[in-house]
Amino acid sequence: MDKEPQTIKKAIFAGGCFWCMEPPFEKLPGVVSVVSGYTGGTVKNPSYEQVTSGITGHLEAVEISYDPEQISYPELLEVFWRNIDPTDDGGQFIDRGSQYRSAIFYLDEEQRRQAEQSREELARSGKFKRPIVTEILPASAFYPAEAYHQDYYKENPLRYRFYRSGSGRDLFLEKTWKDSE
Repeated sequence: MDKEPQTIKKAIFAGGCFWCMEPPFEKLPGVVSVVSGYTGGTVKNPSYEQVTSGITGHLEAVEISYDPEQISYPELLEVFWRNIDPTDDGGQFIDRGSQYRSAIFYLDEEQRRQAEQSREELARSGKFKRPIVTEILPASAFYPAEAYHQDYYKENPLRYRFYRSGSGRDLFLEKTWKDSE
């Protein structure tokens, strides 16, 4: 008898520029798709221009579809923490403003519990001298970003690498996590 396919689950993370949040998740076994978009605000179907202006309340985020038989939500959380600065409440790296702050948007109570537990473990780890300020919020409508933002790192590799290296993200992540491998 064939095994029934496992239901695909979703996770939503905001970690600053959504272009930089796609690659770490897309390479993981069990991740089906990663979509860049906007969530957490009050405007329906916002545009990139509206979100980046800071007037909508939305954050740039990624919606990850994953197979929980291949990868767990706690494993996704670990990848999330290793790709952001969880102590910065003013944005992420070169991108400043509330639309670029970090957040975990939970879709159910189990995700909320696991997100809070992972944030507490990170805080206790001593990895950061400043407090962890990444918010854990209930998920609201997720709006996919315009097509030209999807897989930006694949479609525009030179521009992406230039942006990524100039943003300060890679330097921060390398310095922060170099002794944790």
